[in-house]
Amino acid sequence: MTTYWIEVGQINDIPPLGARTINTKTGRIALFRAEGDKIYALEDRCPHKNGPLSQGIVHDCAVTCPLHNWVIDLQSGEARGPDQGTVPTIPVKITDGKIQIAITAEATGTND
Repeated sequence: MTTYWIEVGQINDIPPLGARTINTKTGRIALFRAEGDKIYALEDRCPHKNGPLSQGIVHDCAVTCPLHNWVIDLQSGEARGPDQGTVPTIPVKITDGKIQIAITAEATGTND
Protein backbone atom coordinates (compact mmCIF):
# COMPACT_ATOMS: atom_id res chain seq x y z
CA MET A 1 0.00 0.00 0.00
CA THR A 2 1.28 3.46 -0.89
CA THR A 3 2.22 5.84 1.92
CA TYR A 4 2.05 9.63 1.56
CA TRP A 5 3.67 12.34 3.63
CA ILE A 6 1.15 15.13 4.13
CA GLU A 7 1.66 18.48 5.82
CA VAL A 8 -0.75 18.96 8.71
CA GLY A 9 0.38 22.26 10.23
CA GLN A 10 3.21 23.84 12.14
CA ILE A 11 4.62 23.11 15.57
CA ASN A 12 3.23 26.40 16.90
CA ASP A 13 -0.30 25.32 15.87
CA ILE A 14 -0.22 22.94 18.85
CA PRO A 15 0.11 24.48 22.32
CA PRO A 16 2.95 23.23 24.52
CA LEU A 17 1.82 20.01 26.25
CA GLY A 18 -1.31 20.11 24.10
CA ALA A 19 -2.95 18.32 21.20
CA ARG A 20 -4.79 18.89 17.95
CA THR A 21 -6.67 16.44 15.74
CA ILE A 22 -7.00 15.84 12.05
CA ASN A 23 -9.60 13.69 10.36
CA THR A 24 -8.78 11.13 7.68
CA LYS A 25 -10.94 8.71 5.73
CA THR A 26 -9.95 5.97 8.20
CA GLY A 27 -10.38 7.91 11.45
CA ARG A 28 -9.08 10.74 13.60
CA ILE A 29 -5.39 11.28 14.32
CA ALA A 30 -4.19 13.15 17.40
CA LEU A 31 -1.02 15.26 17.19
CA PHE A 32 0.70 15.90 20.50
CA ARG A 33 3.32 18.49 21.44
CA ALA A 34 5.30 16.98 24.29
CA GLU A 35 8.13 18.42 26.37
CA GLY A 36 10.99 19.78 24.29
CA ASP A 37 8.57 20.55 21.43
CA LYS A 38 8.63 16.94 20.27
CA ILE A 39 5.64 16.08 18.09
CA TYR A 40 3.96 12.68 18.12
CA ALA A 41 0.94 11.31 16.26
CA LEU A 42 -1.36 8.51 17.38
CA GLU A 43 -4.81 7.30 16.48
CA ASP A 44 -7.11 9.35 18.69
CA ARG A 45 -8.48 6.46 20.74
CA CYS A 46 -7.45 4.84 23.97
CA PRO A 47 -7.01 1.04 23.73
CA HIS A 48 -9.18 0.62 26.85
CA LYS A 49 -12.56 2.15 25.93
CA ASN A 50 -11.69 4.25 22.84
CA GLY A 51 -11.51 7.48 24.84
CA PRO A 52 -10.35 10.59 22.95
CA LEU A 53 -6.65 10.81 23.80
CA SER A 54 -6.51 14.30 22.25
CA GLN A 55 -8.60 15.51 25.20
CA GLY A 56 -6.23 14.00 27.75
CA ILE A 57 -3.39 15.55 29.74
CA VAL A 58 0.01 15.57 28.03
CA HIS A 59 2.98 15.14 30.37
CA ASP A 60 6.57 14.09 29.82
CA CYS A 61 6.33 11.85 26.74
CA ALA A 62 2.85 10.52 27.52
CA VAL A 63 -0.84 11.34 27.52
CA THR A 64 -3.38 10.37 30.18
CA CYS A 65 -6.75 9.32 28.78
CA PRO A 66 -9.57 11.55 30.06
CA LEU A 67 -11.97 8.64 30.61
CA HIS A 68 -10.15 6.18 32.88
CA ASN A 69 -6.67 7.64 33.40
CA TRP A 70 -4.76 5.14 31.30
CA VAL A 71 -1.29 6.54 30.52
CA ILE A 72 -0.17 6.05 26.93
CA ASP A 73 3.46 6.46 25.85
CA LEU A 74 3.49 8.89 22.92
CA GLN A 75 6.55 7.36 21.30
CA SER A 76 5.51 3.70 21.34
CA GLY A 77 1.73 3.90 21.75
CA GLU A 78 2.00 1.37 24.61
CA ALA A 79 -0.04 1.68 27.79
CA ARG A 80 2.13 2.23 30.87
CA GLY A 81 1.93 0.65 34.29
CA PRO A 82 -0.32 -2.29 34.94
CA ASP A 83 -2.57 -1.45 31.95
CA GLN A 84 -2.03 -3.30 28.70
CA GLY A 85 -2.83 -2.19 25.18
CA THR A 86 -1.40 -0.32 22.25
CA VAL A 87 -2.48 2.64 20.17
CA PRO A 88 -1.21 2.73 16.59
CA THR A 89 1.43 5.42 16.09
CA ILE A 90 1.86 7.48 12.94
CA PRO A 91 5.31 8.49 11.65
CA VAL A 92 6.04 12.22 11.98
CA LYS A 93 8.74 14.42 10.53
CA ILE A 94 9.40 18.11 11.07
CA THR A 95 10.92 20.33 8.40
CA ASP A 96 11.41 24.04 9.11
CA GLY A 97 8.75 23.91 11.82
CA LYS A 98 6.21 22.23 9.53
CA ILE A 99 4.67 18.94 10.65
CA GLN A 100 4.24 16.09 8.20
CA ILE A 101 2.68 12.71 8.92
CA ALA A 102 2.80 9.49 6.91
CA ILE A 103 -0.60 8.10 6.00
CA THR A 104 -1.79 5.37 3.67
CA ALA A 105 -3.61 5.87 0.41
CA GLU A 106 -6.71 4.46 2.13
CA ALA A 107 -6.62 7.28 4.71
CA THR A 108 -6.37 9.91 1.96
CA GLY A 109 -9.28 8.42 0.04
CA THR A 110 -7.22 7.61 -3.07
CA ASN A 111 -7.21 4.28 -4.86
CA ASP A 112 -3.46 3.55 -4.82
